[in-house]
Amino acid sequence: MTEVRFYHFTRQTYEEILPVMLERVISRDRKRAVVKAGSEEMVDHLNTHLWIFSDRSFLPHGTKKEGSPEIQPIWLTNDDENPNNADVLFLIDGCFSDKIDDYEMVCLLINGRDNDSLEAGRKSWGLYKEQGHQLNYWQQSDKGTWVVKDI
Repeated sequence: MTEVRFYHFTRQTYEEILPVMLERVISRDRKRAVVKAGSEEMVDHLNTHLWIFSDRSFLPHGTKKEGSPEIQPIWLTNDDENPNNADVLFLIDGCFSDKIDDYEMVCLLINGRDNDSLEAGRKSWGLYKEQGHQLNYWQQSDKGTWVVKDI
């Protein structure tokens, strides 16, 4: 079964959290990732952001516009797809996936300042739990660190 991690953040934004997580996945763990966003506009925004988020690091990635998913360690999309044969799926923007069994791990990012994101996270928790997946819930502390919570 796929491990599903829920990351509930309140102090930062997707733009601050996602690059750090992606860096760990592709650099430290040597895995590939898909990031599923809620809209084409968010995909475009993240595409630009991942090019400019840091002067000291580089996150190789692509979208449908660039093509060649098979050579991209990170694939940004708003479709439920895994064209780069990724190991890790990131769900942001309140997204859900019916294809989490295609991945070793799913990281669902929940924006605690957005009611739609919170509701989508609750719904996903229930559905993935019902499907028998291993679920972990991480909440951002006041200091910005991640703490595992028992639910």
